[in-house]
Amino acid sequence: MKDPLSDCIKTMLVQNSKFKGSVLTALADEDMVKILNSTQKQIKSVNDIIREHNIAHTTAYRKIKWMVENDLLVVEQIKLTEDGKKSSLFRCAFSSAKVNYENGQVSIEMVKNANKMKQTAERFFSLDGDVS
Repeated sequence: MKDPLSDCIKTMLVQNSKFKGSVLTALADEDMVKILNSTQKQIKSVNDIIREHNIAHTTAYRKIKWMVENDLLVVEQIKLTEDGKKSSLFRCAFSSAKVNYENGQVSIEMVKNANKMKQTAERFFSLDGDVS
């Protein structure tokens, strides 16, 4: 599935109705809003989110899984724990969202929450000419 936020750096108008529904669902859910807020500025593991917001384990895992499947959270890094297990670190896919309801129409404008290192690397590798 193509990332609905992949082609933008600036504000974009969300066109995909399924993605719009996902955004509205997440913003209407108290636990999902906590998870999005928690991962907006820095990457976090599920356990970090659980401790920070006192969300039940099963609830946190289920909602995080749903948000990843619906492109609202991204797995930014996978680490190995001391006991050899994999631990995913998550980041909110957007830094802001504006929802407007007018004349029976819902519009959502979003700004992608871009990884600064990725942006720097993309800019570096897109330079024209020799870099000496």
